[in-house]
Formats: sequence, structure tokens, C-alpha cells
Amino acid sequence: MDIKRAGAHVVDKGSPDYFTGAVRLERLIQTEPPARIASASVTFEAGARTAWHTHPLGQLLIVTEGLGWAQREGGPKEEIWPGDVVWFPPGEKHWHGATATNSMTHIAVQEMLDGKMVEWLEQVSDADYAD
Repeated sequence: MDIKRAGAHVVDKGSPDYFTGAVRLERLIQTEPPARIASASVTFEAGARTAWHTHPLGQLLIVTEGLGWAQREGGPKEEIWPGDVVWFPPGEKHWHGATATNSMTHIAVQEMLDGKMVEWLEQVSDADYAD
């Protein structure tokens, strides 16, 4: 058993290579092999979002605060609220973040495959974000 105490987690700013706007990542856990789970609490300030990306084994989001948007490639932009649970299947191209006027926090859970848990792609354009 490994207990990570509240307040003891590493907190980073989201890299501008992968995020637009102000994003805070609180790393909750990253397991050692053979386990492969990684999880973070991610807070997006209003207007902040991820770049387009995929996960080799999928991604689970649990919205905990605020109001956000999530979109898969070819699909509509969807509102996500506290208590909503979002599943992106393996390899599905998507993005997620806060709305233009509200912040949003979610817990993200994903698994690593061959040491990789995400494939970052192009930024979500301001025009696509606003649509």
C-alpha cells in the first residue's frame, strides 16, 4: 500500500507545447511496472485547453469542479460538468479543457503502454475552440 497524502503531490504548470492558457497539473500517482496507471488532477483556467492528443490505452476523466468542454475528432464539442465521467477509447483523437468563461478541474486517469501514455498532436486553434 502507498498513501499519497493531500498536499504532498507534485504540482506543475501545463507546458505550452501541450496546453493553451493557464493549466495546473497535480500529479496524483504514477505506478511502477508491472502496474501502468498514471493519474493527475488538472485545473484549466477559463479559456485553457489541451492540444489534440490520443492515448494508447484510452483515458478516463472525472470532472470535479467548474464547467468544461471535450471534443473527439469529427464530433461536436460537448459540455462537461462536475460528476460527469468521460471515456476516450484507445487511439481516439480528442481535446478537453475549460469553457471560455469558466474554469474546470478534472481527474485524468490513463495507462502506459511501452512507457508511453499520450501522443500529443497539434494545438486546438482559437477558431475551432470558439465554434
